[in-house]
Amino acid sequence: SSFEEMTNVTAVLEFRLLGFRSNPRCQILLFAVFLVIYILTVLENTIIISVVTLEPQLHSPMYKFLKNLSFLEVCYTTTIVPKMLANLLAKRKSISFSGCMAQLYYFISLGATECYLLAVMAYDRYLAVCEPLHYNVTMSAESYTRLAVGSWVTGVFTGFLPCLMVSRLDFCSYNLIDHFFCDISPLLKLSCSDTTITQAVIFILSLLVLSSCFLLTLVTYLIIILSILKIPSASGKRTTFSTCSSHLMVVIIYYSTMISMYVRPTYNLSSELNKAVSVLYTMVTPLLNPVIYSLRNKAFKKALGKIVIRH
Repeated sequence: SSFEEMTNVTAVLEFRLLGFRSNPRCQILLFAVFLVIYILTVLENTIIISVVTLEPQLHSPMYKFLKNLSFLEVCYTTTIVPKMLANLLAKRKSISFSGCMAQLYYFISLGATECYLLAVMAYDRYLAVCEPLHYNVTMSAESYTRLAVGSWVTGVFTGFLPCLMVSRLDFCSYNLIDHFFCDISPLLKLSCSDTTITQAVIFILSLLVLSSCFLLTLVTYLIIILSILKIPSASGKRTTFSTCSSHLMVVIIYYSTMISMYVRPTYNLSSELNKAVSVLYTMVTPLLNPVIYSLRNKAFKKALGKIVIRH
């Protein structure tokens, strides 16, 4: 009867996050390590946002996209890490049903936005390297705004469907999530309804978003690398490649972890391996991105130096 179904569905008002199963000493060590990573990530990305905002020389589309990416990384880690840190120290590691769905939604939306932004940044590099004479016309302030806003808006919408489908599943009395945040596969494993359609839809959606953005980005870089190889001077090759190689490194790190996690029709990865890979893209990538981008970038280091001297 519908009454029984209703009591079944409302049985789970909160989830318990198992997180990292280890002894209390280990939990404190993990807390310290993750806290340092989180503080550094927020700090680094805030520095990038500030330097690009304060330094007029860095007001080109490339740096404005980088500023978007840095803001995104801060939101992305903040969706997951503070709650995880609190749970590492808490006796009762719980998250409310609505809190869990909100975390899932932001995680998917921001992850998708990152895919779109990385693709758009590849397009920006393609124009700069392969169409330098038309660059300022094609990548005008208006085009930049359209591409940046488009990435964010599309990302916001990408999260709706998976989140809606997961929130409509029945979760009976068992509420232990074997993960440190509300991710798709642990939630699907936990549900007592038939998750076949939900799994299929999420699989197709991640395949579409991740694979299309990844292929687009990869093909763009292949074209860029081929154009670089045609540059006659060695120093010209080096300079051009250095601006693209850092972006390419970020793309490879991000997609290799994401695709290994989400473009799999069967969710059969061991939960501990699942957590290890998740740590890579929720904490390590956002920490490395600013380092890869700014340390390899002369213009950025120069601008940072100027700002430090001024203050």
